[in-house]
Amino acid sequence: MTTPSTQQTLQTLSEEYQKLQTDLQTHISTLSTLSSQRTENSSVLATLSTHPDSAAIYKLIGPVLLKQEKAEAETAVRGRLDFIGKETERVEKTVAEMQERSEGKKMEVGWEGAGEKGIE
Repeated sequence: MTTPSTQQTLQTLSEEYQKLQTDLQTHISTLSTLSSQRTENSSVLATLSTHPDSAAIYKLIGPVLLKQEKAEAETAVRGRLDFIGKETERVEKTVAEMQERSEGKKMEVGWEGAGEKGIE
């Protein structure tokens, strides 16, 4: 027989698990975005390396194209790649932690449900 407190506990654990899953999906989506940004910036850096140092490089800022030195452009792209790498590491660590917590909640829900059914 389901007791109200057991049912409430199961409901709470289930909601916490669902929230963790939603947050996990958000972080996984962020990882995908970071991966795309890394690919794009790596491509830009590779393209810049094929141009001579005297080549005219332009940066789009809003509706305006501004001339930029090649070294300055390469430095900016390397900086973005460095930031993206650090951010990727941070999000990957967060995803791993969330997966562990999610599995823990899943186990808790399983044990509460099993306890209710008289399974030890």
